[in-house]
Amino acid sequence: MSLPDLIRKEYPFKGHHFTLKNGFKIHYLDEGSPENLPILFLHGNPTWSFFYRNLVSSFKNQFRCIAPDHLGCGLSEKPSSKEFAYNLEGHSSNLLELLDTLEIKKFNLIVHDWGGAIGLSALRGNFSRINKLVLLNTASFLSNDVPKRIQLCRIPLIGEFFVRMLNGFAGPASWMATTKGLATSVKKGFLYPYNDWANRVAIWNFVKDIPLENNHPTKQFLQETETALTNLSDTPILACWGMQDFCFHSGFLEQWQKKLPHLETLTCENAGHYLLEDSFDLFQEGIKSFLS
Repeated sequence: MSLPDLIRKEYPFKGHHFTLKNGFKIHYLDEGSPENLPILFLHGNPTWSFFYRNLVSSFKNQFRCIAPDHLGCGLSEKPSSKEFAYNLEGHSSNLLELLDTLEIKKFNLIVHDWGGAIGLSALRGNFSRINKLVLLNTASFLSNDVPKRIQLCRIPLIGEFFVRMLNGFAGPASWMATTKGLATSVKKGFLYPYNDWANRVAIWNFVKDIPLENNHPTKQFLQETETALTNLSDTPILACWGMQDFCFHSGFLEQWQKKLPHLETLTCENAGHYLLEDSFDLFQEGIKSFLS
């Protein structure tokens, strides 16, 4: 997918592609020297590696920066729901394939939104691979605290039509997830990969995969990740939080603090879910200091 010049100026990277065992291709950034300790950046829904563009530009001279687009997201291939399950287990498995192919054993990990559940689920059997962990408005544990507007998007048929046909998830996120508002080029960058029904397949399936029901197939898988979180007690962790997030609000930060009381915290009262857009300088400096 060739990016328009307006977006390329915001995202000036040479992408790479990796073919999974299932035959589909994942797009990822790999910036900086391969001799340096990697940072793995994992995005959530409805974003893509574009979310980390400014951190990658800031850190690539000091670290190797790897930022994949989950299958169905960003510049990765977007198979149908019949071709790929689009669940937490599948995304976690894809991530492990990428890491194994790149032969990356030890790295810093930065996660946002669903990236937290994906990354920590993939690594829950071997958290020692994580050198340092940065949490950005995310969760890797069960919770029924889901905004009604997101629950409405999960309604069969109606929800899918709203999310995929009317762009009723990615579109509103471009203004609801930020307190400052996005420049035109940035907004276009966030939305560019999700321009029609077919290309919004992952966005809908991420919403559908939230395990609210007792019989939800992802519930046990995420519960196992939550149970494993105690094994992060020796891992240095920084939680960066936009306190105006309507979804991953301060209550989720409090849950992290209870589960991992050793973590450090950096908050911004005026930042929303897209915290790197609302207060980049604060969080960039905090993450840089933490990782260094």
